[in-house]
Amino acid sequence: MKAHVWVMLKSTVLDPQGQTIERALASLGYEKVQNVRQGKFFVLDLDGLSRADAQTQVERIAKDVLTNPVIEEFRFEILD
Repeated sequence: MKAHVWVMLKSTVLDPQGQTIERALASLGYEKVQNVRQGKFFVLDLDGLSRADAQTQVERIAKDVLTNPVIEEFRFEILD
């Protein structure tokens, strides 16, 4: 079983790296791309856990280790 976890800055938090990417894209001719936000993506291998236990552990890991809850939010999915 695997878990995919996406971590993004909250929409209320300035994203300077996203802005830099947006400017770079515009300079390459992609002027229509706007409001770029960057984030992090994690893949966790989960062995020997029930689906319910996997969800509980991944949520705890995301909250306690992978994100700064003051400025970031996360979502995840469990894959069989």
